[in-house]
Amino acid sequence: MRVLGITGLTLAGLTVAAALALNILPTVLDEQMNTVLSHTPYRIAEDALRLHDSLIVADLHSDSTLWERDLLARADRGHVDIPRMREGNAALQIFTSVTRSPWGLNYEQNSNDSLDSVTLLSLAQGWPVATWSNLTARALYQADKLKAMELTAPAEFQMVYSAADLERLLQRRANTEPVVGGVLGTEGSHALDGKLKNIDVLFDAGFRMMSLQHFFDNKLGGSLHGESGAGLTVFGKQAVDRMLELGVMVDVSHSSPAVVVDVLDRTKKPLLVSHTGFQGHCKSERNISDELMIAIAARGGLIGVGFWGAAVCDTSPESIVAAIAYGIELVGEDHVALGSDFDGTVEVSFDVSELAVLTDEMLKAGFTEVQVRKVMGLNVVRFLGANLPR
Repeated sequence: MRVLGITGLTLAGLTVAAALALNILPTVLDEQMNTVLSHTPYRIAEDALRLHDSLIVADLHSDSTLWERDLLARADRGHVDIPRMREGNAALQIFTSVTRSPWGLNYEQNSNDSLDSVTLLSLAQGWPVATWSNLTARALYQADKLKAMELTAPAEFQMVYSAADLERLLQRRANTEPVVGGVLGTEGSHALDGKLKNIDVLFDAGFRMMSLQHFFDNKLGGSLHGESGAGLTVFGKQAVDRMLELGVMVDVSHSSPAVVVDVLDRTKKPLLVSHTGFQGHCKSERNISDELMIAIAARGGLIGVGFWGAAVCDTSPESIVAAIAYGIELVGEDHVALGSDFDGTVEVSFDVSELAVLTDEMLKAGFTEVQVRKVMGLNVVRFLGANLPR
């Protein structure tokens, strides 16, 4: 028998501690950062349930790939996984890869020199070494999780890269297959790692939507929550041009007003605001002006209403539906959709399995069936069908 010395014991102890940390810490972080407010089960009217079960439900924004959670298995934490998507009759989710986020972020002002929380999270969750310092690698790693799901369970999950893929997904669901779809997007163009060529790298990897900023200014321009308030930089203009040339859908959900104006001046193609609220409904540093929302909609854009407090001021289903109703009044029923921000370190009142509560609240609020169908998913399907590569 070999007796371990102090060094051996220390190394063994560190190894055990590291293994425990990699198994426990990601779960703890996920549980603490992606919460659902405690509530009694929602009571959904029979007519709302019948309508909801007949809907095509789609959501523009979820950060679920940031977390080390098996999305093919039903979890008791977080907001989204494939079994819960099926329970909520969710057909399609845009999964956005978060690659950089400031420690201690806020909606007023963040420095781009702030400590990056995603670096710490990648270490804590045991991500590949390449992701520790390379932001493009972080996006590709998160995309690979979804691609692996499709290979493992093609009957349950399908990637959507093109309009033809979207049509195939919808046909499969019409044939009662229990399949849900996923589209790849980025949360901020930090994923480019400052290089234009990485737009092509990400596009080739299947990314079809890219937002320009997140919580701080970057090489492309000013963030809604940054320090400069600046518009597009020269690099930002080049990046937007290349995205549009490839057929990438541009998302301005965290961009400064000046960036939004610059993008609108640069293209006639429709833009996305994937997760947001309306200033006229919820006066918040998170939301851009109603005037800009009107301009985005006038170009055929689509606005995803979020489910968390900073976007809608109250996370209750009633308040979310009130924000949707405000948006319809402001920009029209063809330009409003769901943009949950599920798994985006937010606190919400329901997870993806409980989406029927929105259908119920819309009917209570006097929405027509046509309006419910559009907001709950048909507007997203129409937008993707028109803007995904063919």
